Amino acid sequence: VNILLHYIEKTFDVKSKILDFHHPHQLLEDTLKYGVKTGHPRYFKQLSSGLDVIGLAGEWLTATANTNMFTYEIAPVFTVMETILLKKMCEIIGWRETEADGIFSPGGSISNLYGILVARYKQYPEIKTKGMRTLPCIVLFVSEQGHYSVKKAAAILGMGTDNVIEVKCDERGKMIPAELEKNILQAKRKGQTPFYVTATAGSTVFGAFYPLHDIADICEMHKLWMHVDAAWGGGLLLSRNHSSKLSGIERANSVIWNPHKLMGIPLQCSAILIGAKVNNFSCNQMQAGYLFQPDKLYNVDFDTGDKSIQCGRHVDIFKLWLTWKAKGTYGFEAQINRYMELAKYFYKVLKRKDNFKLVFDAKPEFTNVCFWYFPPRLKHIPKSLEEIKNCKSKAHMIEERTAMLNYQPYGDKVNFFRMVFSNLATRQTDVDYVIDEIQRLGKDL
Repeated sequence: VNILLHYIEKTFDVKSKILDFHHPHQLLEDTLKYGVKTGHPRYFKQLSSGLDVIGLAGEWLTATANTNMFTYEIAPVFTVMETILLKKMCEIIGWRETEADGIFSPGGSISNLYGILVARYKQYPEIKTKGMRTLPCIVLFVSEQGHYSVKKAAAILGMGTDNVIEVKCDERGKMIPAELEKNILQAKRKGQTPFYVTATAGSTVFGAFYPLHDIADICEMHKLWMHVDAAWGGGLLLSRNHSSKLSGIERANSVIWNPHKLMGIPLQCSAILIGAKVNNFSCNQMQAGYLFQPDKLYNVDFDTGDKSIQCGRHVDIFKLWLTWKAKGTYGFEAQINRYMELAKYFYKVLKRKDNFKLVFDAKPEFTNVCFWYFPPRLKHIPKSLEEIKNCKSKAHMIEERTAMLNYQPYGDKVNFFRMVFSNLATRQTDVDYVIDEIQRLGKDL
């Protein structure tokens, strides 16, 4: 306990290094010493960052309880908590039907897989017993900047990645509805059967929110299942200032929402939510007689195990329930609004600096801010070499152990930095520090 508490104390200490970087062959000595402090105020690398001590306490209690989520019989409190919070999340989305449903899963990729699985079963229930051979050539649509897990799910489910059609995005990374319509019509002319569209609310790289009402209109016209990947952006529903960015999400058939991202709940905590009863998770039910007996002495609706792909399922609900109880919805709202303000501040500072260039001139839509840094001596090198500068700047930052943020190329854009704000410990002084540190480490390149 003392080792863990000392580690947490150091995590929040802005004077400590964000990591003690060593190469893989050097890492066999000390688990925590060489790990990355993802709760460090200057850790900006992933969408899930920060360390919420309330959620951590919940995770410790969960580990102590060491139970399984498949039946009420062995997880009575946790299964009731899950039911309550799933209902609450569905209501926040805007679904008033009492028959909305959901389940917590091990991450957004699995949640996205559930969305396709449930939609396919609703349209083609024979898939469960007869397999893919009985189906027409079904295709689904995702934007060219959608999450890669959609293609992965298509591969796992036997549909094949060639049957995932990528839809063009505009310059801000949003799916273009007219392109979606065009792709649907083209697929029909080829003899393919469209059945599913994934729209994103808060994209991974650019933080883009798609025009959900326009996409919903197209899905309704063509009778397609509309799924919204709000793994990153779902938390914005808790902010009265910013929830309008997800307008139209209530028209979706399914939504994924990861509280372990913007809400700061410790990993993992992801929900797949289904908007109306469609024998929601019957696709997974096998009614194992040694677990899911119908004649138990309690309401067996709380035996949720047969809804999931897994048998054993980790208790992910308590840390979310405890944190929500402690903070309240307004506490989450204040936290999320502060992230948005930090992103706005960071954008304004970079906008004024000659040696930084924003990937988008317009102010950020979310907490993602994408930019290039130009060292003074290399400011006029050919564009094809720009990515080398940003790679080296990041490499120096890791070796110096002072901050962590992400970089990547995207389409025709060479490597750029991506800063995201979802860390409870981050303050404006940390933002200033990162800017100064990039300049310090890059000035001699």
